[in-house]
Amino acid sequence: MRSLLLFFILGAITPIALAQDDSTFIRNAYDEALSRGHSYENLRSLCKDIGARITGSAEAAMAVEWSEAKMRSYGFDKVYKQEITVPHWERGTKEAGWVRRENGDLIKVHLLALGGSIGTVGLMEGELITFPSLKALQEASLKEVSGKIVFINQPMDEKEIITFRAYGGCYPIRGNGAVEGARLGAKAVIIRSLGLPIDPHPHTGSMHYNDSIEKIPAAAVSTQDAELIQQMVDAKESLEFVLEMDCQSYPDVQSFNVIAELTGTENPDEIITFGGHLDSWDTGEGAHDDGAGVIHCLEALRILKELGYKPKHTLRLVFFMNEENGNFGGKSYAKIVMDKGEKQIAAVESDRGGFAPRGFTCDGSIEYLKMLASFETHFTNYDLHIFDQGYGGVDISPLKDYYEGIPLFGFVPDSQRYFDFHHAPSDVFENVNKRELELGCAAMASFLYLLDKNI
Repeated sequence: MRSLLLFFILGAITPIALAQDDSTFIRNAYDEALSRGHSYENLRSLCKDIGARITGSAEAAMAVEWSEAKMRSYGFDKVYKQEITVPHWERGTKEAGWVRRENGDLIKVHLLALGGSIGTVGLMEGELITFPSLKALQEASLKEVSGKIVFINQPMDEKEIITFRAYGGCYPIRGNGAVEGARLGAKAVIIRSLGLPIDPHPHTGSMHYNDSIEKIPAAAVSTQDAELIQQMVDAKESLEFVLEMDCQSYPDVQSFNVIAELTGTENPDEIITFGGHLDSWDTGEGAHDDGAGVIHCLEALRILKELGYKPKHTLRLVFFMNEENGNFGGKSYAKIVMDKGEKQIAAVESDRGGFAPRGFTCDGSIEYLKMLASFETHFTNYDLHIFDQGYGGVDISPLKDYYEGIPLFGFVPDSQRYFDFHHAPSDVFENVNKRELELGCAAMASFLYLLDKNI
C-alpha cells in the first residue's frame, strides 16, 4: 500500500519537477548568453575579419574556413564540410546611374545592380518611362515601352504591421521586373529598392531571367532617389536615364555547407537540423542577413554544450551556402541527407535579422503546432509571444521535398527595422544591437532544448 501511495505521489509531482527543471535550464541559458556570451564578438569577427560573403567570392571561401575553425574551437562532437556546387556572379566595377532632366541637368542616383543581372557593356541611356507597379507594366503596350528604360516605383506597404508581408507584396518587381520589361522591348529595368525608410541606401537582391526572353540589365535605386524621380514625373518632366553596370556571371564553382553536431544520447540517428545561411550579398557586411542568424545558431549550440546538456536526438548545426542567389546549399543538403538515408525529424532556421526575439513559427501539422503552443509558457518572462503557424525558412524548405510531414520552425525577431538594412550597404555590424543579438541566441538555445525534449 505504501509503495502504491508513493507511486501516485511521485506521479503527481513529476510534471511540476520537470517544469521546474525546464525553467531553470532556460534561465541558465539566458544567463550564459547575456553574461558570458560569445555571439557579439563572433559576429564582429565574421563581419569585419571576413566581410561580405557573396557566393563564389574569396570572402565566401574564407567564411567557410572561419566557420569550421570556430566550430572546432568549441569541441562539438563532429565538425565537417559538405561539398556543393554554387553559382558565381560578380558585381564588377561599381555601378553608376544618373537621371537627365529636360534642361540637361544630371542628377546622380544611388544605384545597385540586382543579383544575377547582366551588365550594360558601357554606358546605356534611354528615355525613362515610369510605372507605379509591376501589374501596370504588365498591362502596358509594346509601343509604350519598346526602346525605353523602365522604372517601377512600387513602394512596400507601410500599413503592414509584419514587414515581411510588405516585402512579399513587392518581391515580384525585383524578381520578375526584368522579364516583364524585356517582354515589351525595354532596354533596362530600374526598380524602387525594397525598403520601408526613405534613405539613400539602395537594396540589391536576386532577380530572374527567362531563357526564351532577351536578358536586359536590372538595378535598384534608393527609396530617396525613387521619391525624387517620381516628383519630376509628377511635374510632367520628360526624363532620360543613364547607367553603367559591369556585372557578369561565371561558371559554377565549388563551395561548402559547414556542419557541427552534438550527438544524441537516446536516438542519435534522429536528426534535428538548425542553422542559417553563411553567404550574404556583396554590399554591407551581411550582419543581419544572415550573419546574425548563423551566430544565433552557433551560440545556441555552444550554450547547450556549455550547460552540459545531453540531447536525446542529434542536434546538427548547418551554415548553409548560397541562400541569396539560388539556395543550392539548402537544396543540396536536403538531397544529400535523403540519399544517405538519414532520418530528419525537424528543422529550425534563423534568417530574419538580429533584432529582439518575439517567438517561433511552425510550418507543420496540427500536432506540431500544438507542441509549439505548449512552449509559450516557458518564454512568458522573456517577452516572447509568437508561437503560431508560419514559415520555416528558405534554407530548410527543401527538406519538405524529401521528408513528408517534417515540421519546419522559423525564429521570429521583431521585424520593424529589418528592411532598413536588408540587402543594403547599411547591413553592417554596427547596426546590430548586442543585447538583442544575445537574447536571440538564448531564445534559440532554449527552443532547441524544448524541441529536443518534446518531439
